[in-house]
Parts: sequence; C-alpha cells; structure tokens
Amino acid sequence: MTEMSYVDGNMLDGPMRELLTVDLSSATGRCENCGMTGSMASLHVYSHAPGLVARCPSCEAVMMRLVRGPDRAWLDMRGTTFLQVPMPMQQPFSGPL
Repeated sequence: MTEMSYVDGNMLDGPMRELLTVDLSSATGRCENCGMTGSMASLHVYSHAPGLVARCPSCEAVMMRLVRGPDRAWLDMRGTTFLQVPMPMQQPFSGPL
C-alpha cells in the first residue's frame, strides 16, 4: 500500500491568511438548515449577545457565531455548509496538501 506524504497544519497559515483578509460581505454562503444561498451581507446579525450571531434571512437558523475576547476570537460556522469567497485573479496555490 502506498502511503501519502503530508505536511503539518502550519502549511495552511499563508493560504488561510490570504483568504481571511478579504471583505466577507461579498462572500456567498449556504444555510445548512434550509439550503438558501446568498451573500453574507444579507444575513440578519444580532449583536446584543456576548458576540455576534448571524441568522439566515430565509429561515432564521443560526449560520455563524463570532465571539471576540481580549486576546482571541472564536468563529463557529456550523450552520453554513460552504463559504465561497471571491479572490483576486492570481495563480492558484499549487503547493502540497
């Protein structure tokens, strides 16, 4: 049996840093509950909790939670099946995964 070679998760730092520095209001996501697909800017965001809670505009299911502490942040996107982020035209990342 052939064993696939891998590198550790530190390799994701550069690609993830590039991805997470874009304006997410133009990103598209799909609600896990009802399947509606739309821009993140269309979510209903509630800010009167310990963090931010973003709900689907169609079914009101929670799609995202963001909590910020003094020295870290927690991002929970369990209610989102995917997040499609527009990226500038460049060569795609071609390193090992």
